[in-house]
Amino acid sequence: MQRTQIVDLIVDRLEGERANILSQWQAPVGTTTRHFYVDNFLPIELADEAYNAYPRDGSGFFSKETFREKKRTSAHLSEYAPILADLTYAMQDPAVVAKVADIVGFTQIEPDPSLYAGGLSMMFKGDFLNPHIDNSHDAKRDRYRRLNLLYYVSPDWAMENGGNFELWNDDCSMPVTIISQQNRLLVMETNKTSWHSVSPVQVDRPRCCVSNYYFSTISPDATDYFHVTSFTGRPDETVKKIVGVADNALRNMVSKTLGVGRGKKEINSDPGAGPNS
Repeated sequence: MQRTQIVDLIVDRLEGERANILSQWQAPVGTTTRHFYVDNFLPIELADEAYNAYPRDGSGFFSKETFREKKRTSAHLSEYAPILADLTYAMQDPAVVAKVADIVGFTQIEPDPSLYAGGLSMMFKGDFLNPHIDNSHDAKRDRYRRLNLLYYVSPDWAMENGGNFELWNDDCSMPVTIISQQNRLLVMETNKTSWHSVSPVQVDRPRCCVSNYYFSTISPDATDYFHVTSFTGRPDETVKKIVGVADNALRNMVSKTLGVGRGKKEINSDPGAGPNS
């Protein structure tokens, strides 16, 4: 299937789910972070094809392993089967961006072909992502990060598998869990209080996700602010909470001093896999 066909499918699916999307977006439960998800988002054969295109051992992916997170990511899409680039960049097509922005009521929203902090992710048994708020800006600090789009492709994913997406209440004491179910698109806003995480994976097979971010020159709350990706611990992780405060402050100071975003080495450096290829 051509990328243009995938774009058409996404636009039609979003429009068909407009009422469902708005009902979720306008009344989040258990969290103040606005979000929505759509199940059976694309033909299932596309989700299966995408899952089969991921390297089963995560080879070639960049490994992140700290007290904050443990996962593998890649923004170098040309190294894998075309379906992964097609799905990723279909989400960045102007028609898709415009449709999402129209439904949720955002303006001046732009995609990010560089895939700064986006692209492909894999998580294996024991991998996790602690509660955090995303980096506030793009790599050049020109635009605010506004929307996070996650498309899950691992088949037969269930609650007991772990590796599920979590949105937290304001004091990070209670999460709302959304299963990382195959062929589910999840969209959430990102701002100063959009705390989210991924629970530890409990099974011996990969949890695979295609992710994108949308940006805007418009601040989420009409104020000028900046912060790096900032982590805290789970309710029972007192030490991680304490360490997180100091760690966040240090990384924030360094990034502000340098005047650039962090993680620039992880962007897509191969234009051959980009939106217009």
